[in-house]
Amino acid sequence: MKKSLIALAVLAASGAAMAQSSVTLYGIADIWFGSVKNENNAASVAALSGAGSISQTLLNSGGVNGSRWGLKGSEDLGGGLKANFDYQAGISLDTGAGTSATATAFSRQSWVGFSGGFGAVRLGRTTTPFDDVSGSSDAIFDSALAPMNSVFKSVGYSARQSNMIYYQAPSMGGFSGALSYGLGEDKTATTGATSTTSMNLTYGAGPLAVQFAYQVEDIINPTAASSDKKFTRLGGSYDLGVAVAKLSYGKLNNVGNLTDADATEYQIGVDYKASPALVLSASYARSSDNATAGNAVRKGFGLGASYTLSKRTFLYGGFESDTANGAVGVAKPGAGDSKHSVFAVGVQHRF
Repeated sequence: MKKSLIALAVLAASGAAMAQSSVTLYGIADIWFGSVKNENNAASVAALSGAGSISQTLLNSGGVNGSRWGLKGSEDLGGGLKANFDYQAGISLDTGAGTSATATAFSRQSWVGFSGGFGAVRLGRTTTPFDDVSGSSDAIFDSALAPMNSVFKSVGYSARQSNMIYYQAPSMGGFSGALSYGLGEDKTATTGATSTTSMNLTYGAGPLAVQFAYQVEDIINPTAASSDKKFTRLGGSYDLGVAVAKLSYGKLNNVGNLTDADATEYQIGVDYKASPALVLSASYARSSDNATAGNAVRKGFGLGASYTLSKRTFLYGGFESDTANGAVGVAKPGAGDSKHSVFAVGVQHRF
């Protein structure tokens, strides 16, 4: 009898715990088909025997968002406090391979933390606050068809950090913000340790949304000729009803860790709501380097569209073209330009 009562008590306690917690399997399956062309770009085709022109038909993963799967969960601890976790792995949908170059099982996310009235804390591997808002005001869905992602040097930041302490502030009157610090944990007896510090400030209320982000990526023992990379992003969007105007500004200080080598860039675009299901989008982006960075100029434009089939599935497609003058001392684009273009159609399904 006593054993039966104990068993019932354990079962009741287990049921109560399960009622207060949840685990969700989720993911994104995103794949696109199209063609990519590179012309006179030694950097892009170096693996294919040097400069020249090459066109390739591709079936690639992650046109709008990287394909992934994950497990996330939350437990109600009472008093508005929750314990949370997220494990997320990237997938190359076209091959089935993992997206991590190492044997990392959950390269996109692997953290545990708490949330409540104070905001939220994550401990482990996760995205930086800079990455959380970097593409928020990028037209053409911040996708592979968005010229910003081809011409901006400030998109070359470290999007995720291991050994990270991350804090997300609660939203107050439309304002919020986040701060993170990633420990390099690579200090030796003769060198210091690397680290990444990142933050963002955001506002979103009514038709206006604004995002500011800043990220510093330390290098070990910088010298007079080498400095930490510093990334800046300022973005804004305004919903006009039938269309959303978008603007992004970017800056990268110390390109390639070279002191005083800077890149300055901007993107302007619009999303037009042709129907409840169809969105048409256009974007122009430009980036230029100062003299120390080589006086290079990069610019591009893109056109795209998305068509919603359901709450979890949509089709997308479009065209992007960009040019880059990478010759030091050349004042404007000319015969030495490298050119890149992509035409693609794709589908994304969320679960």
